[in-house]
Amino acid sequence: MGARSDLNRQVGVTVVLSTTATPVQPPSRVSYRITRTIKNPETGAERKRRLFKCAECLKQFSPTSGTIFASRKLEHRDILLAIALFTNGAKGLSALQLSRDLNVQAKTAFVLLQKLREVLGAIQHAEKLSGAIEIDGAYFGGYQKPSTRKENRRDRRKLANQSGKRKCVTIMRERNGRSRPFICSEVEGAGLVPYVVVDIENSSMFADEAKHYDALIDLKRIDHSKSYAEGEVSTNQAESFFSRLRRAEQGIHHRIAVHLEGYANEMSWREDNRRRSNGEQFLNLVAGGLHSPVSRQWKGYWQRRKVA
Repeated sequence: MGARSDLNRQVGVTVVLSTTATPVQPPSRVSYRITRTIKNPETGAERKRRLFKCAECLKQFSPTSGTIFASRKLEHRDILLAIALFTNGAKGLSALQLSRDLNVQAKTAFVLLQKLREVLGAIQHAEKLSGAIEIDGAYFGGYQKPSTRKENRRDRRKLANQSGKRKCVTIMRERNGRSRPFICSEVEGAGLVPYVVVDIENSSMFADEAKHYDALIDLKRIDHSKSYAEGEVSTNQAESFFSRLRRAEQGIHHRIAVHLEGYANEMSWREDNRRRSNGEQFLNLVAGGLHSPVSRQWKGYWQRRKVA
């Protein structure tokens, strides 16, 4: 009876189930059973994972149920360690490096990192921009190794000689503020401005000499063929983001075109939080992960057929 009473130990948790206007009703109390270390009577094996079971519907759940870490196989401490290692990388963290640090398969590390990048995307695109905003575009991916013989080399700047795998990243970045990247051409990026900027008429837009931004209100341009800055007119903050993303592509990840949106969101978050401590970044990412819903793209990624 003692073991059974420990197994069925009930812990009272106060939960407000209704938000009606009658203040006299006390909050309901729902009991949960916490299943601790259990021994299998047949094999003697112990299961140390904590299982929470609702006393009403008898369904099991865990602290990560309903979050982006749902259906996890890793321990909580391993996930927290992965987040700590992830925030410590100035230019990112590769899946192969994380797999060595956690002693897990590279596929496990890859999916976990992609889930974290999905969380960062939700954080970066949560609010609109305002004030002084720089907008610019750059191309990533689609690299082709030059031929060893000079006569066989081609000018990759020409469209006919490109692989077709290059993608354009358009960044809109507040000065000393937030940034939002988009995987689209500069023409499409200019069309997104009314949906991204909260108050166009009272915001100042800074861009280079590209013609795609002609229709924007209060647009100030800088001609990069003559100078990189003239007074307050520059796109140096946007170029700083592209520099970080370029170094991550060439030095860490190498091939990012397939999942470019996730990598762009990650580098955008790193740029915006570069002055914050590792502890603040860690807590920001943990809180974002626990408030993000189940990932429909990355949950069970290796258990189903994928369309490349």
